Amino acid sequence: MLRIRGTKRTVAAVAIASAAALVAPAVASADQPHTPPPAPRPAAPAAPSPEQLTLLQAFAPAIIGAAADTSDPSGAPNSQILGQAKNLLDNSNLPKDIKDKLGQVITFLDGSGGGGPKIPQPTDPHAPVIQQFLFPTIGKNCIGGTSDAVGTALMTGGPQAAPKPGPGPHQAGYVFTALGTSGAQPNPAQPLNVSWVNLDTHASGIQALTNEAGINKDGPTTLSTVVNTGSGRIISTVYGSITSKGTDGQAPVTCSILPTVGIGVVK
Repeated sequence: MLRIRGTKRTVAAVAIASAAALVAPAVASADQPHTPPPAPRPAAPAAPSPEQLTLLQAFAPAIIGAAADTSDPSGAPNSQILGQAKNLLDNSNLPKDIKDKLGQVITFLDGSGGGGPKIPQPTDPHAPVIQQFLFPTIGKNCIGGTSDAVGTALMTGGPQAAPKPGPGPHQAGYVFTALGTSGAQPNPAQPLNVSWVNLDTHASGIQALTNEAGINKDGPTTLSTVVNTGSGRIISTVYGSITSKGTDGQAPVTCSILPTVGIGVVK
């Protein structure tokens, strides 16, 4: 497991400052390209707005930096960075639902929100308990090299049977799907990663998601991994690249995935 070294406060502060410039009163921007969901699967989630993506790209390194900063003797996340993030969010012109979701990350980190998100309980006792990431994300030109794909990420806390092979006790399973794409190309040159921090034990790491579990072999591209996070409150970021198989004799398509943030609990 690769450890995340104590992230310097200046890096996180720069990310917060960048976000401040990016969430000023919105300027008109081009609509996201329409990405039809792959039939006959359920309708794809709505593509995130440019404002959501901009803020998440700036917030992701800052939030992970605050969580991974071990300079506080108590081991608590960096309160100064969290305070800056909260002030930025309070003074942004983002819609209330987006503010609420990003605010949930801050209260999750500082413990003021009760220590963690509500974990949905499935009606089927054999179904996995899924903890969705806060927002869908965008894969740039992932569909045929010309169209953007909507990407979704989720986390499940073990022990559970899914995602295959299933996380065990004190483990988290991660799954990422790029809707509208073909199946995943094996052994891609550029990985899709999850970086995570356990807020209660201060363990952290980075791990690649792969197609080894064989989920959705014929598409859409779906990658997964099982991580030894230990029990506790987990904050995660999925980011990097995916490679989908070429169709109709075309070469495989590699595309970048914009970061998305998730929070969850592993027992």
